[in-house]
Amino acid sequence: MTTLRHRLATDTRYALLGLPMAVVHFAVVVVGISAGLGTAVVFIGLPILAATAAAARNLADFERVALPGVLGRPVARPPYRPAPAWAGWFRRTMNPLTSGQAAIDLLYGILAFPVSLAASVVVAVWWAGTLAGLTFPLYGWIIAAIPGVDGSLPELLGLGGGDTMFVVFNTAIGVLFALTLVPVVRGAALVKASLAQAMLTRAPLDAPARVPAGVTVG
Repeated sequence: MTTLRHRLATDTRYALLGLPMAVVHFAVVVVGISAGLGTAVVFIGLPILAATAAAARNLADFERVALPGVLGRPVARPPYRPAPAWAGWFRRTMNPLTSGQAAIDLLYGILAFPVSLAASVVVAVWWAGTLAGLTFPLYGWIIAAIPGVDGSLPELLGLGGGDTMFVVFNTAIGVLFALTLVPVVRGAALVKASLAQAMLTRAPLDAPARVPAGVTVG
């Protein structure tokens, strides 16, 4: 049970907190690329694009830190080409653009936003349905007594009418949300994590096999 609670908490945190990070990543990439391309003709655009790539790399690192908790296994950071020791200031400034992973980090900032938005909305809706439904017997009677409240859905479904059925029906919906909470939250987190894993990571290198004593290689 502790493991299940930990899994649910980890997936929920990843899905919900991933949305503001995705918004920041999306905004940085879109604004940076727009400004960089728009001023490329006056030379200022190239440093702007390089700064955008560097910012996208740092934001991708935040995502990589969260991935092992969701995936249940370690991930490795893709290689980024360092600036040569002999490089001058301009070469060092433009270095973030020389790595092939830079374009992927920028693209991830755009693709991750709708995925993160969908994942966070699904998780928020399921948690709200669970909490509101399971606690509905505490306040449902008050809602049922409010004039104008439409509680006819159970009656339309052939379950009967009245305040009691109204409360029971909504509580049952909450139970359904609760029973499906773990797989739905897990699925939403995995969809987002799978995109991040595919674009921002590589498989960790396996440890070299141990050679028995007395055996030579080559």
